[in-house]
Amino acid sequence: MKVSIIGSTGYTGLELVRLLNKHPKVDLEILTSRSFAGEVISDIYPSLREEVDIKCENLDIDKLAENSEIVFTALPHGVSMEVVPQLLTKGLKVIDLSGDYRYDNLETYESWYKTHNSPELFKDAAYGLPELNRVEIEGSSLVANPGCYPTASILALAPLVDKGLINLDNIIIDAKSGTSGAGRGVSLGTHFCEVNNNFKAYKVANHRHTSEIEEKLGILAKKDISLSFTPHLLPINRGILATVYANLTEGIDTKFVLNLYNDYYKDEKFVRVMDEGKLPEIKHVAGSNYCDIGLTVDERIKRLIVISTIDNLLKGAAGQAVQNLNILAGWDETLGLDNVGLYL
Repeated sequence: MKVSIIGSTGYTGLELVRLLNKHPKVDLEILTSRSFAGEVISDIYPSLREEVDIKCENLDIDKLAENSEIVFTALPHGVSMEVVPQLLTKGLKVIDLSGDYRYDNLETYESWYKTHNSPELFKDAAYGLPELNRVEIEGSSLVANPGCYPTASILALAPLVDKGLINLDNIIIDAKSGTSGAGRGVSLGTHFCEVNNNFKAYKVANHRHTSEIEEKLGILAKKDISLSFTPHLLPINRGILATVYANLTEGIDTKFVLNLYNDYYKDEKFVRVMDEGKLPEIKHVAGSNYCDIGLTVDERIKRLIVISTIDNLLKGAAGQAVQNLNILAGWDETLGLDNVGLYL
């Protein structure tokens, strides 16, 4: 299958190039980059030397349509909406990694992002979290890849929200991410001297991923949900660890909840539920498409504590996008995604 990438030189774009280059059923055709047009991708990222020597180009919709079947858009929020409608009009299928088509509710999107110029596409976009939305993804021409924090948070909570076993009014998500989550652009907040030997919270009570998590869990619960989400910046390159706190509505123990999670995710190849007494670590998933989940019930106060880990660039972005490609094409979901965690 012929695929192309719009926005190929950011960190997510790089991971898409790396994964798709090794995908057994994919031919990587066109890479676009506004910043590096005319430069060979392996000159920008020498790690790709002798692997991918495609020259980056300026965006040309007609050329993409002639040479592609599926296009990945790895563009900033607000920019994808300018491009995606043109691609769909040309008959291309699109996997969009921005936040522009993730929402069901237009008002929610516009209150956290900006005015949308193609809201009519909201109803056509499938939210690309395969573990919860596989059937909708299969039949869609536009897949909206989830955010990194929402992926870790929703997978951590979905079984209990679905079964109605937690109080939905006081969920707390405390999440930490490596600096690559901020992208490749230069900013003071991700400058080496600001991040090294440091650990800080940011966008407390106003991170836009809050609304994405609330909406998708609300759909699962069939009622509106409001929760507290606090992100933190870790002095590491990649990875997310989310710690979720929720009050139980019934007197159930750790073993019961683990059995529920194991049953809920038993057919999901990229979700690994840890045994009782074991908890996930970023080291175990970095470089892979896995989401690891561990949990315990504090029976003293009837509170569930769930910990989930993902690689923010893979299961939180490019890896999940390739998983969605596999679903769209009717292939095994693991194709091109068989990497285990790097650990070191």
